[in-house]
Amino acid sequence: MIGRDAELAAMLGAVRHAPSAVFVEGRAGVGKTRLVAEFAADAARAGDARVVVGACQPLSEPFPYGVLLDCLSQCGDQLHDPGPVTGALRAHLPELADRLPPAPGALGDPEAERHRVFRAVRDLIRCLGPTILVLEDLHWADDETRRVLRFVMGNPPSGLSIVVTYRREDLPTGAPLGHAFHTPHGVTGVDLVLRPFGAVDVRAMVDAVVGAAVTTERFAEAVLAETAGIPFVVEETVRALCDPVRAVCTEEDVPQRILARIDVPVRVADGIREQVGVLPDAARSIAEAAAVLGVPETADVLGAMVGIATTEHLITLVKSGVFVEAAVNRFGFPHNIARRAVYASLPNPRRRQLHERAVAVLSGLDHAPLARLAAHARAAGMKAAWLRYTELAAEAAEETKDVLTAVELLSEVLADPELSSADTNRLAGKLCGYALTGLPGGALTARVEGLLADPRLAPDVRGEVHLWFGLLLQRETGELDRGAEEITRAIDLLGDQPERTARGMAAMAGPYLGTASIAEHRASLDRVEGFADQLPTQALRTALLATTLGGRLIVGDPSAWDRIDRLPSVSDVHNPDEIHHLARAHCNLADACSWIGHYSRAREFLRNGITLAEQVAATYVVGTAEATEVRLDWLSGQWTGLEQRIDRLIGTYANLLLTTDLYLTRGWLAAARGEWLQAEKAFRAAAGSQPTAQVFPVGVSATGGIAGMLLSRGETAAAEEHVERGVAVLRNKGAWVWSGDILPQAVDCYLAAGRVDAARLLVTETTAGLAGVDAPLAYAALTACRARLAAATGDREEAGVLYRKAIDVHRELGLPYRAIQLAEQAETEAPTDAAALDALAQSYDSLGATVDAARCRHRIRSIGVATPSPRGRRGYGSELSPREQDVARLLAGGHTNREIAQALFLSRRTVEEYVVKVRRKLNASSRRDIRL
Repeated sequence: MIGRDAELAAMLGAVRHAPSAVFVEGRAGVGKTRLVAEFAADAARAGDARVVVGACQPLSEPFPYGVLLDCLSQCGDQLHDPGPVTGALRAHLPELADRLPPAPGALGDPEAERHRVFRAVRDLIRCLGPTILVLEDLHWADDETRRVLRFVMGNPPSGLSIVVTYRREDLPTGAPLGHAFHTPHGVTGVDLVLRPFGAVDVRAMVDAVVGAAVTTERFAEAVLAETAGIPFVVEETVRALCDPVRAVCTEEDVPQRILARIDVPVRVADGIREQVGVLPDAARSIAEAAAVLGVPETADVLGAMVGIATTEHLITLVKSGVFVEAAVNRFGFPHNIARRAVYASLPNPRRRQLHERAVAVLSGLDHAPLARLAAHARAAGMKAAWLRYTELAAEAAEETKDVLTAVELLSEVLADPELSSADTNRLAGKLCGYALTGLPGGALTARVEGLLADPRLAPDVRGEVHLWFGLLLQRETGELDRGAEEITRAIDLLGDQPERTARGMAAMAGPYLGTASIAEHRASLDRVEGFADQLPTQALRTALLATTLGGRLIVGDPSAWDRIDRLPSVSDVHNPDEIHHLARAHCNLADACSWIGHYSRAREFLRNGITLAEQVAATYVVGTAEATEVRLDWLSGQWTGLEQRIDRLIGTYANLLLTTDLYLTRGWLAAARGEWLQAEKAFRAAAGSQPTAQVFPVGVSATGGIAGMLLSRGETAAAEEHVERGVAVLRNKGAWVWSGDILPQAVDCYLAAGRVDAARLLVTETTAGLAGVDAPLAYAALTACRARLAAATGDREEAGVLYRKAIDVHRELGLPYRAIQLAEQAETEAPTDAAALDALAQSYDSLGATVDAARCRHRIRSIGVATPSPRGRRGYGSELSPREQDVARLLAGGHTNREIAQALFLSRRTVEEYVVKVRRKLNASSRRDIRL
C-alpha cells in the first residue's frame, strides 16, 4: 500500500477504542477499497475483534438492509445467547434461522415492525461480541440500511466498530447515514477524506506496478498531470503502456508523448462513460464540448460552445464528479484520461463540428490561444486557418523562449503533403531559425534533419537546412564529424549566398573542434574573414566575426585584439539579429580569454554577452556563458555553491557539447575535495570518448586533471598514460597555447617517474610553441615547470627565484588555488616550516580544497609537530565537525574507508571512528544510507 500510512494508523487506533465509527470518504478510484483491505487484514491479525466485510452494489433498486444482512449472515458461529427480539430477523436471515429465537407475532403497525427490526439488528450485533463491521460503498445502500446504522450507532454495543466508505458525490443526501451523524459521547469517531496522490506517492506507485524502483521524477510528474494522482487511474494507465519498465525510466522521450500514445484504459473509460451517460442531455453536451476544448474553460466559453446557459448544468456536472472547478470559474474533467475517454466516445462528425465551433469561439477571445486554435483548425479540416494560426503560435512560442514548441508546431504543418512548395520552403527556413536560437536536443535536431527528406525543398533552402543541421550537430556531444559533413554539403549548395557560405566556413574553421592543426585553423580563419567585406549588412558581418574573433583569440593570435574593434559597440545595436550575434561574439571572446589566461577581460566580455543574449532570449548563448562563468569562478577560488550550480546547469543543458566544460569544472572541484570517483567520471565525460569527439581545450585540460589526481594518489604509471595522451594532442595539433592545464601535471609526472629528460624536452617544446603567442596561463605554467625542473636537478637557488616568480604571476592572474599549490611545492623544496604549512592548510580550507589541506596537516604531523588549533575549540555536539563533514561527503559518494583514509591522510582506524560518529549523528543505519 502506498501513501496511506497515516489513515491506516488512524483507523486501527479508532477500533482499539470501541465502540467507534470510522467514515472514509473519497472519489472513485482514490483507493478506499485498497485501504480498508489493508485495514481489515491488520485488524484481523491483531485478533481483538472479528472483522466482517460487506459491500453495497450499484443496483437501480437496492435491497432493503442488503449489505447488513450479507454481513450478519456470515456470523452464525459467533452468536452467543441472542435475545428474543432477534427472532424478528429469522425471515431475513435463513442461514441463522436455527440459531435465532422464534419470530414474534406481527404488530400490524409498519413503523413498530421497523423499530423491532432495528432493535433486532442491534441485539444481534451485541451477541457477536467484539466486532468490526466494514461496509464499502455506502452511497449505493438503501435508505433503510442508513437508518438502522444511525439507530445502532446512537447507542452501540460496547464491542462494536463500524467502518464505512463512500463517495460524497454519489450520496442521495448530503451525509453517509442519510442525515448528519454526531458521534455520541463515549463513541470514538474518525472522519477521513482520501485525497489523490502527490508526485512522490505517484512515483512510488508506478514503481510498485512495474515491479522495480526505476521511475524517473519527470515521468512520475507526467503521470500525475495525466491522472490527477487518482491511484486506480495511475495503475491502469501504467499497465496500458506497451513496455512499462522501459517507458517509466527513459530519458530519451518526453513522458507526455509516451502517455499520449496509449489508448485510454478500458476499465477507466467504462467508468467515465457510465458517469457521463446518465447525465441530462444538456449537461452531457457541455461535457462533450469540454472534452474537445482540451483544457478547463470558463462558463462563458462552455456556454458559447453549446449555445445554452450553463450555470445549472455545471452544478450538475460538479456534483456528479464528472467536472471539477480547476480554477476560479474554470471547469473541466478531474484528469486528462477522463477527458480523453469522453473525446474517444464522440462520433467523428460530432468531433469535427465541435472543433469548428471551438475555432469560432476561441478566436473571439481578447487573448486568443493561438496554439489551441491551430490544433482545433487542423482537427476541423480547416487547412488555411491551421497554417495561419500555426505560424502565429510559433512566433509567440519563440518570443517566450519555448523554441521546442515553435519547432513542433511548424513540423506538424510541414508534414502535410498538401502544403504548397512556397509555404514549405518559407516555413522550413523559419523552423531552422527557431531551432538555432534554442537549446538543441534529440527531438529538436531530429526535426531539422527530417526536413532534408522533403522533396519540395528548393536547392538553396536545402543547403540552408544542411547548414543549420550541421551547426546543431556541432553543439551536441559526439557528432562533430557528422556536423562537419553536413556543413560541407551546405557550402556546396550555397554558392550564391555568401553570407550562409561564410557562416558554414567559419564553423568549420573553429579551432576547438576536430583534429586539424592550429596552423590550418588560422589559415581557414584568414579565408573566412575575406568574406566579411562581401556581406551586405552589419548583422551578417557581426555573425561572421562572432565565430572568427573567438577562434583567433583562443589560439593566442595577438592580432585578435585589434580585430575586435571591428565589432559594433553594445550601445549601437538595436536589431534583434545583430544583438544576438553580438552577444555570441562577446560570449565567445569571454570563453577564449578564460582559456588563455585573460580572466579580467573574460569577465567584461561575459557581462556584456549575457546582457545582450537575455535581451533576445538567445538561450544557447546564455548556456555557453554560464559554463564559462562557472569555470572562471573555479579558477578565481569562488567555490561556494559551485557544485550545485554545475549540477543544475548540466541538467538544463543535457546532451549539449557545452556540458563538457561543466564536467571539467566538476572534475576539478571533486578532485580537490577527495571525491575521486566523481572526479574520474566527470573528467572522462569532459574528455570525450574519442579524439574526434573531443572539444579542445576542454579535453586536454580534463586529461591533465585526471593525471594530477592519479599522481596525488601515488599512481604514477596510470597518470603517465593520461599525460602521454594529452601531450600527444598538444604536439599533433600544435596547441601549446592550451598547455596551461596539463603542462604542470606532465612535468610532475615525468619527474616522479624519473624521466627528467622527458620533462626538459616538454618544457623546451612548449617554449618554442609559445613564441609569438598570447597565452598568459601557458607562460605562467611554463615558469612553474622551470622551477620544478631546477629543484629536481639540484639548483635550489634558481628554483626559489622561479617559484617566487611563478607564485606572483599566478596571483596576478587571479588563480589563488594554483598559487597556493606552488607555494606548497616551494615549501617542499626548503626546510619544513610547521607554521608555514599550517598557514597553507588554512588557505586551502578557505577555498574548500580538502585533500590539499589534509596533506599539509599530515606533513606537520610527520615532522612531530602537533597540528595547531585555536584555543577554546568549540564542541560540535550532534552536529558534524568539519572533518566529519569531509568523511560524510566521501561516504555519500561511495568511497571505501581505505579511499577516505588516502584522501584525508588519516589512518584506517581513525576513519573507522569517524564513520561511526557520522552514522550516529546522521541516524544512518548503514553507510549506504548516508545522504547529504
